[in-house]
Amino acid sequence: MTTANIPLKLTRKDFVSDQTVRWCPGCGDYSILAQIQKTLPDIGYKKEDIVFISGIGCSSRFPYYMDTYGIHSIHGRAPTLASGLAITNPNLSVWVITGDGDGLSIGGNHFIHTMRRNINLNVVLFNNRIYGLTKGQYSPTSRTGAKTKSSPMGSIEQPVNPVALALSSGATFVSRSLDAHTKHLGETLAKAAAHKGTSFVEVFQNCVIFNPNEWGPLEDRRQRDDHIIYLEHGKPMVFGKNHDKGIRLNGFMPEVVQLGDEFSVDDLIVHDETSKQLAYTLSSLEYPDFPAFMGVLYQEEKPTYTEVLMDQIHTAQETKGVGDLNTLYRSADLWTVA
Repeated sequence: MTTANIPLKLTRKDFVSDQTVRWCPGCGDYSILAQIQKTLPDIGYKKEDIVFISGIGCSSRFPYYMDTYGIHSIHGRAPTLASGLAITNPNLSVWVITGDGDGLSIGGNHFIHTMRRNINLNVVLFNNRIYGLTKGQYSPTSRTGAKTKSSPMGSIEQPVNPVALALSSGATFVSRSLDAHTKHLGETLAKAAAHKGTSFVEVFQNCVIFNPNEWGPLEDRRQRDDHIIYLEHGKPMVFGKNHDKGIRLNGFMPEVVQLGDEFSVDDLIVHDETSKQLAYTLSSLEYPDFPAFMGVLYQEEKPTYTEVLMDQIHTAQETKGVGDLNTLYRSADLWTVA
């Protein structure tokens, strides 16, 4: 057996850098960091073939804490750097780490085009519905009425729904998890890493300083099962500590029902992660009016941007031959400036 054929035997420790992690005590970023470090040994890539790219914000310190290659880029532009890198070197595992402020404000346009292009990379968005690093202003995902340092009378804006935006932009893998539910978060990250194309993972978290109660009971392991539906492909949407509640369709409208005499499991919606129509419906049902939907909302397999681009290049080369930049530059009108 050659060295190249020996299976990688990496552990979480192999991905822990020598930098001191500097987030606020109790921040959910620690949990996300730990779960990604636990996930990477199993995705089949060498450390030197993994790259983390971030923008600006608390989450964007992430590359410093990973013993992989990393780029700490500028505000909102991490997807552009990641796109270029993933296209030019498709053998890499490329990860974009961003927040609701970084990724959906100045980076909103880049987010949309990354989703629609289906470049082979992973986008993990930390959503605490606040600007944390800049000390507590409302963000694109802050609830209408949220009182912050920049909206003391309450935000008057309609919040961005990240999973709905990803779906409407043409994303081929859309999922959601929670920082406090480490097992589920790790499983979701592993599914995202295995997806061929652009994967999107929204992670709910509180900002322990400026927005500590945003997700309420979802963060409390004693209560969360009554407020979360864990989506599983092909299984009915049951939830609750006692598995006694579910989601059914009443005409075209989903509703929460109590299982018992009137309704049974057979009346409930069965999750189909290949149905974009169902994914759109689930993305519109927001907590706390409905339980939070966690897991893979939608995924499909389709050619990646890089595959189609390389096919076009090969076709052009077969038709016209390999290009010559010098000839191309001199093929149009030229002027000599004295």
